[in-house]
Amino acid sequence: MNTILQVNQVSKTYRSGGTRVRAVHEVSLSVEPGRMVAIMGASGSGKSTLLHLIGGLDVPDAGQVMVDGQDITRMSDRRRTLFRRRNMGIIFQTFNLLPTLTASENIAVPLLVDGMKSAAIGSRVEEMTRLVHLEQRANHRPQAMSGGEQQRVAIARALLNDPILVLADEPTGNLDSISASEIWGLLARLAREFGKTVLMVTHEPAAAARADRIYVLKDGSIVGTIDEVNGDAALVAARYTQLAG
Repeated sequence: MNTILQVNQVSKTYRSGGTRVRAVHEVSLSVEPGRMVAIMGASGSGKSTLLHLIGGLDVPDAGQVMVDGQDITRMSDRRRTLFRRRNMGIIFQTFNLLPTLTASENIAVPLLVDGMKSAAIGSRVEEMTRLVHLEQRANHRPQAMSGGEQQRVAIARALLNDPILVLADEPTGNLDSISASEIWGLLARLAREFGKTVLMVTHEPAAAARADRIYVLKDGSIVGTIDEVNGDAALVAARYTQLAG
């Protein structure tokens, strides 16, 4: 099967004062089309750094990131930004919504930035609003919405450009357990019903259990994979402890 994402021996080191911090070390992984994959690790394991490297928000010191056959590590900053805007959707832990805009207006932002005329954007925004079940909240501003609703707006915004790869960085870290479960279910649905390729980083077994495959990250390195968990969070927690404990 072809891969949408191929990460080859990627490494990243930062300097903190006079100390070198190895955030990611020789990580390799692959994700096939229409799959939901999780990267699971404790705080400080390097999972967010790895996601930023995959999303082209940062560049590795060594290694290669291939997205849909394109080597984003060799692109200029401008070309990488355009590629990310047009081919990826990124969902952050913080919703990053503009407080003065309604839900629909926030969803429309990526296509407006890309220069598409407002009239052509409307139908796509309505389609995304229906997908995340926010039809009744489309004209509300973020302060009038719950955390779960705001994250669904952020997901709709990330899907607006019909991305080939959806990246989610601890997408439920600021949500209560009920809202978090709804978001995990929505991400899984994107892969299984709509054929989207989803890569999520998380430290929560219940979130990772929704994925088709889990990569376990410890101290910046992949220490193993977990497959065929079928939504069993207890099984994920036990296997994670064996690999990373």
